[in-house]
Amino acid sequence: MNITKANNLACPIDRKPLEFRNKQLVCENGHVFDIARQGHVNLLPVQHKRTKQPGDSKEMVVARTKFLNSGLYAPVAKKLSEIVLAQIAGAKSTISRNTCLMDAGCGEGYYLDAVFKALDGRRNSINPETTLSFIGLDISKPAIIEAAKRNKHITWIVGTNRQPPVADASVDIILCVFGFQSFEGFNKILKTGGIIVLVEPGADHLSELREIIYKEVKKSDPPDLSHLGGIGFSLVDTQSLRFKTGMINTEQINNLLLMTPHLYRATKEGKEAASHLKGLDLTVDVVFRILEKHSG
Repeated sequence: MNITKANNLACPIDRKPLEFRNKQLVCENGHVFDIARQGHVNLLPVQHKRTKQPGDSKEMVVARTKFLNSGLYAPVAKKLSEIVLAQIAGAKSTISRNTCLMDAGCGEGYYLDAVFKALDGRRNSINPETTLSFIGLDISKPAIIEAAKRNKHITWIVGTNRQPPVADASVDIILCVFGFQSFEGFNKILKTGGIIVLVEPGADHLSELREIIYKEVKKSDPPDLSHLGGIGFSLVDTQSLRFKTGMINTEQINNLLLMTPHLYRATKEGKEAASHLKGLDLTVDVVFRILEKHSG
């Protein structure tokens, strides 16, 4: 197994192939994108932004980095890595030898870095002729700057899931971990036979915290995906993971709130109650769903 930098990036303005030239990415029509000194590249043109600073703020990114680096969600990363390894190395795998894996909405890179390291550590399980490349894509510039610190072998890009700056039909595996799902955007860049791995909260995810910050807790399963058959996707597998974090402290509770939409959805009274918590033993309830693209 060989690991290489991604070579399937596309210009976000005209979708022409991008080539590396002197610390820049350039398309044949002369559009130029500088590679930042941290190693990432911004492929999010102004016309693709809905706000001036889209995505997670620097404060949210710092909170998520601290929380995830504590290892509390390590079982989620481990399960995700096992699923990806099975897709690449499995006897029935439809994944090509020239394999591109993209994390769509990668945030500060925790999960993609974990998958990278897991695959790198299991080289003997993967066909030696397989070449892997990794792309981390997020709309938040602060998130990508932080992600670029984790792993220099991954291609980190500021961009949008709606219009990913990646060549059509050039990606084998798309990960979307608690992120914004754009199946039209995913469909465009995914190869036939490629897969999407969705990681989503189950009905009881963080139930203990939600019972404190909301007046009424609505438990719901991940949304139905049957309509995706119309654009060529079929659900091929569903797996669940459930565990308890053990008692987490006040700082970890605050970081968890700040890194999720719960902080902005919670009631004023709920936020006040959460701010006084000294500890909390949380339920992590996560659903992994695998979709396969069966037609162009």
